[in-house]
Amino acid sequence: MKYMLLMQFSAAGTDFPSIDTWTPEEIQAHIGFMREVNAKLTADGEWVQAEGLGGPQQARIVRAGENGAPVVTEGPFAETKEFLAGWWIVDCETPQRAVEIATHISTAPGPGGRPLNMPIEVHPVMSAPPQEL
Repeated sequence: MKYMLLMQFSAAGTDFPSIDTWTPEEIQAHIGFMREVNAKLTADGEWVQAEGLGGPQQARIVRAGENGAPVVTEGPFAETKEFLAGWWIVDCETPQRAVEIATHISTAPGPGGRPLNMPIEVHPVMSAPPQEL
């Protein structure tokens, strides 16, 4: 079964300091940890895909407006405390294994090498019902 793991990051720094305050060494340690996670998932046959995302200052909210024309606004909004920082899709035998992976990802190092213990959402990836021929 496939699962999407969503890494949340606190823009307000309520859980841990914003990444723009980290030293270059702390950022490299964090990225190195993520690369190791991906390499282990690949070796175990569980890795499907993963990506980091730009911060909310680079995000846009898009809706269809009148006559289907795009309406684009900056976002997420300033009152949002958390934003999506990255995601993985993993293919695991059990939901418990997806939780184990998310728990490990949550311990990614932050400032001073301390585990961030950031929230990771675990969502089963739904599939469409089989089509009849």
